[in-house]
Amino acid sequence: SFSAIASEGLVSLESPYTVKKTADRFESIILAKGLSLFARIDHKENAESVNLAMPETELILFGNPKVGTPLMNCAPAVAIDLPQKVMIQKDNDNKVRISYNNPEYLQKRHDIQGCDQVISKIAAVLNKLSTAAISQ
Repeated sequence: SFSAIASEGLVSLESPYTVKKTADRFESIILAKGLSLFARIDHKENAESVNLAMPETELILFGNPKVGTPLMNCAPAVAIDLPQKVMIQKDNDNKVRISYNNPEYLQKRHDIQGCDQVISKIAAVLNKLSTAAISQ
């Protein structure tokens, strides 16, 4: 059973794997599905490069223009939140979580009208990808 937490527009799922393994799994899943990987950022590694410390945190930017473009055509300002991203991090309780922007939050944030099907599709895909990355 997966524990999902939604707060401040984020959906978070607990992962049984390390940050790196969860991120590796997510990356291989999106590539296998033909999605574009735009960037993978290791915030902890970047912090350490300037002698600062922080918990393990990775950010993966990915997407599919066939899905993102119709959304941006509904509400051009949503481009600030695209491509999609997931954050994998170890929290203060030493739990690893994979989190992403709740598409319904983006819908409200950008007052997206007439794109309910696209929003629903994105929500389903993000849930499916994240759940696959943490499944055992």
